Amino acid sequence: MIKIGNKRIGPGNPVFIIAEAGVNHNGDVGLARRLIDAAYNAGADAVKFQTFKANKLISSRAPSGDYKSTGVDIALIEKLELSLQHYIELIAYCDDLGIEFLATPFDFGSVNLLEKLQARAYKVSSSDLNNIPLLRHIASKNSPILLSTGMGYLSDIEEALMAISDTMNTQLMDLPLVLMHCVSRYPAPMEQLNLNAIRTLYNTFKLPVGYSDHSMGVEAAMAAVVMGACVIEKHYTLNRNFPGPDHKSSIEPDELVFLVESIRNIESSLGDGIKRPAKCELNTIVLNRKSLVAAQDIKAGQIITGEMLEIKRPGSGIEPKYYGLIIGKTPIVDIPEDEIITWDMFLKH
Repeated sequence: MIKIGNKRIGPGNPVFIIAEAGVNHNGDVGLARRLIDAAYNAGADAVKFQTFKANKLISSRAPSGDYKSTGVDIALIEKLELSLQHYIELIAYCDDLGIEFLATPFDFGSVNLLEKLQARAYKVSSSDLNNIPLLRHIASKNSPILLSTGMGYLSDIEEALMAISDTMNTQLMDLPLVLMHCVSRYPAPMEQLNLNAIRTLYNTFKLPVGYSDHSMGVEAAMAAVVMGACVIEKHYTLNRNFPGPDHKSSIEPDELVFLVESIRNIESSLGDGIKRPAKCELNTIVLNRKSLVAAQDIKAGQIITGEMLEIKRPGSGIEPKYYGLIIGKTPIVDIPEDEIITWDMFLKH
């Protein structure tokens, strides 16, 4: 069982909903505060940012065209950095509201910064699934980890988990870790989301599994809850028309509200899996089920044949499954036409 702040995460607990602000603050701490407000007002459990230094994230010799083709200019990345003072302010603001602050560190220095800020958990980007040195460094902090698995094979995930397990000196199944199924495309095509992988991850590694959703809309995130995801992460923005790399593929505040409400409704509808009448059905069983009914007047002592029986509502009499048992019996009382047939109309044997 994993705990972030005062929230328990895993099967049997409410879905942990992360509103992914990411870099949608555009480097403006005021906008970041407004994003926190939107996450809090929507009822999300946590708001998450991204912590990095541009010169540690992308090589200065990386062809800029490679990043521009995905809507990211390397020069833009520098403008999206937040300072230590910004983080101190934002964490305090989250604490005042009562919403959990999370961040994804992309380099060693950012991990250390979050440790200094007393981060309660670390989110690992899919881009660092194979970054074993960074994974070991994060694991050395002995805090819960949310590990995204986009672009990865099961073998990549196993290698990452073994590195984390070895560093924490903890058995794989006992790791304070949630695997996050993810498709690393912005936006991710609906037909390539492969939500069935949520169950594959759980069945393979026996760890809690969540879903980091990069698709348009909210349907996939809601479906992931039904598939067993115990954490849902979704990018959001105050306005999809804002400039920046992630705004276009993010949902807006009203959609975030709808997503949180829908997830809460869905998880409340899942139940315990035991097939039995629901409490709300108990009063309708008699009304909606059916009974054996006399199709004609039946005299006491008369042998009952199939032509003498019909099956009608309500269900207060003999159940239709006993139709064959009643054929050939003789009632001890007269049964008028359309009367519901009950067991006390026959001698007990």
